[in-house]
Amino acid sequence: MKSQDIRKQFLQFFESKGHTIVPSAPIVLKDDPTLMFNNSGMAQFKEFFLGNGTPKSPRIADTQKCLRVSGKHNDLEDVGFDTYHHTMFEMLGNWSFGDYFKKEAINWAWELLTEVYKIPKENLYVSVFEGSKEDNVPFDQEAWDIWKTLVDEDRIILGNKKDNFWEMGDQGPCGPCSEIHVDIRSAEEKALVSGKSLVNNDHPQVVEIWNNVFMEFNRKADGSLEKLPAQHVDTGMGFERLCMALQNKTSNYDTDVFSPLIEKVEQITGLKYTTNDVKDISEEQNKINIAIRVIVDHVRAVAFAIADGQLPSNTGAGYVIRRILRRAIRYGFTFLNTKEPFINKLVAVLADQMGEFFPEIKAQQQLVTNVIREEEASFLRTLEQGLQLLENVVAETNAKEVSGAKAFELYDTFGFPKDLTALILKEKGMTYDEEGFESELQKQKARSRAASEVSTEDWSVLIPGNVETFVGYDQTENDVKITRIRKIDSKKDGILYQIVLDNTPFYPEGGGQVGDKGILVSANETIEIIDTKKENNLILHFAKQLPENVNAAFTAKVDTSLRTSTSKNHSATHLMHQALRTLLGTHVEQKGSLVNPNYLRFDFSHFSKVSDEEIRQVEDFVNARIEEQLPLIERRSIPIQQALEEGAMALFGEKYGDNVRAIKFGDSMELCGGIHVKNTADIWHFKIISEGAVAAGIRRIEAITGDAVKDFYTTQESTLAGIKETLKNPQDILKSVVSLQDDNAKLKKQVEVLMKEKIESLKQSLVSESKEINGIHFLAKQVDLSMSGTKDLAQAIGSFAPDSFVVLASIEEGLPNIHCYISKELVAAKGLNANVVIKELGKYIDGNGGGQPFFASGKGKNAAGITEALAKAIDFVK
Repeated sequence: MKSQDIRKQFLQFFESKGHTIVPSAPIVLKDDPTLMFNNSGMAQFKEFFLGNGTPKSPRIADTQKCLRVSGKHNDLEDVGFDTYHHTMFEMLGNWSFGDYFKKEAINWAWELLTEVYKIPKENLYVSVFEGSKEDNVPFDQEAWDIWKTLVDEDRIILGNKKDNFWEMGDQGPCGPCSEIHVDIRSAEEKALVSGKSLVNNDHPQVVEIWNNVFMEFNRKADGSLEKLPAQHVDTGMGFERLCMALQNKTSNYDTDVFSPLIEKVEQITGLKYTTNDVKDISEEQNKINIAIRVIVDHVRAVAFAIADGQLPSNTGAGYVIRRILRRAIRYGFTFLNTKEPFINKLVAVLADQMGEFFPEIKAQQQLVTNVIREEEASFLRTLEQGLQLLENVVAETNAKEVSGAKAFELYDTFGFPKDLTALILKEKGMTYDEEGFESELQKQKARSRAASEVSTEDWSVLIPGNVETFVGYDQTENDVKITRIRKIDSKKDGILYQIVLDNTPFYPEGGGQVGDKGILVSANETIEIIDTKKENNLILHFAKQLPENVNAAFTAKVDTSLRTSTSKNHSATHLMHQALRTLLGTHVEQKGSLVNPNYLRFDFSHFSKVSDEEIRQVEDFVNARIEEQLPLIERRSIPIQQALEEGAMALFGEKYGDNVRAIKFGDSMELCGGIHVKNTADIWHFKIISEGAVAAGIRRIEAITGDAVKDFYTTQESTLAGIKETLKNPQDILKSVVSLQDDNAKLKKQVEVLMKEKIESLKQSLVSESKEINGIHFLAKQVDLSMSGTKDLAQAIGSFAPDSFVVLASIEEGLPNIHCYISKELVAAKGLNANVVIKELGKYIDGNGGGQPFFASGKGKNAAGITEALAKAIDFVK
């Protein structure tokens, strides 16, 4: 069976059992502060398990894009080395929210596997939770009894808490589970060793393919369990592993999920991949196989993340994506000898392969290709820099072992992988201190954990069963009651309190717009709300203290000054999006935004820099819409299909419900949940303050509106007046500035000529001052030149003779600098290294530096140390 057919049959089977089929949520999560990525099928349904929302149907089935590369679920380091772990994978799932339970879930799982997919029953094993005295949860007798009617008892395994009790996190819904494992070994292997003994023992051909979780408990902050008000079913089946079993393969990578990508890598590199049934392969071939598996796995994760709106970056989720891609690039560089970008060429194969079921990868194919190509080119340059830095480290190291701290610096600062460091050092007959490296790594992780550590107490529910209502589109002030509270303690923010209200005018952060701030006022006190966010369908109001009487009646008041400024920027964002698509082309799509009271930031797809003239045209377009005084036409809760048919813009990577809110100003119409002005005239004026690149094919505009524009022009006017006064109030300011620039250019040329003459004169006199020591012409001297002049003089003197060792120092603006030139002949013959010299002499001027073995420079803070530094230089040639 082809993988596309396997996926379709799963969904058709559960549709026949009364399940509503829903699309995969984006792989990148934007409204769940507890997760960066969708790491399981149930992530998009958390609010239903927590009782904070109602699903469209009590029975749902889907296939969910998942990513496991950080936190509790982290498979990254296993990927490539085995046959069944992945970063990005599909999780087929069926769900029951308070409807059916164990009997139906188990029977349908068995029916699908054995009757529809026709997996031989003798290849399957199942597990049941054995119970936990620690949690006071008994053996799952009900699941055992159901399985007994379907399989022989010797195929039922008792599983412990680690394997057979599933938890969403340290707190939240959880319950016992029943796994199904498949044994795809050969008949000969099965005759020798029972598959039952290999279950949950990391055997590559005896693997879990399906997990049926029976959600019936809630894990509280103190670790205790309480019964949920309703029982739920949460199942997940690994699509790639299922394909392996149904296509009679012994590796996920041998299935048609990965084979087209592998064939493309073979075509590009000229190297061959050997399938899992080939035995006794060489060590070299094994490295090639691992590298190819890493690459075809990682390109899927990176491509889908970018298609869902997450660009590689240096922070957060973007850093994770960059790290995955760089791991793939590095494996290609080291083991496939790929020195040019090539992973981007796999995107077309992926789009053809998965575009039918996941249309976002097809629609965003060009953008994904461009971003990956640029990231590849950038990191390959970094690898080259890293190689040079490693050469310098080797040159500085007298022993055969590089320190762990140095190896970690290469890894942490320059992204240079430790195994590549080890490989290069091995070729030079050297190693690095692995324990020291690991120690530095653990210190960094500890710092990172300390910065992000958060402890969360259980909710204290004051009004049970209340469904919170957002009234902020119509009101900025409302009478409210507190329904639940909890305390959180983080290293970053200290102790905060999260407050949930029965209704709220506060807009929670979302869609790029920051959360509202304001106050809760009762008869006796005022509580400041410092932020508002949404989590699992609850609107959380953050405060530094709780009211003395949490049961009192309150009035919630939004800070309308901040809200008004934010709404101006949000509405201007929509108008600018329309302007960019009108003026630059319909290829322009929003790729990220930030809307706050001070300014707006807008990322969009575009292939080149937006010219100054185009910037002016965008500003004119938006300001024309402002002058037209277009009223806001807001339509709440309309069917998404209807909104799209009427021309509303939907953003890739956003999760929309069946009913949506559409915002319209004239011809601009977008799906949006944010706060907007009632009329474009309220924006007053729109001004772009910057435009630049974020990534390949992605540009970023920052702009301001309203009072910020007034402040901008006031500042510009003040600056212009200051320039005019400085220039003695000329009639033509521009002409005066151009004249100054011309004069400055002429003077610079004159200084350069004088400097060359001075350097030539000094060279002649200083060459005669050099001393011959051990066959080396040595000179150490302080000169009265600029730093760049000193550098040029050192090179001029050094190049005068083939055996020169020159150290020159000078002071510029009170700060010392030192330069060392060593003839290349001396570097080769005597092992001298200018980089080492500068690092040692730099200590005397409280500075540091570096460079090449034949020339290096350094700067410091202690000019008084120059004399001692120059005196010490002779030690290198003695």
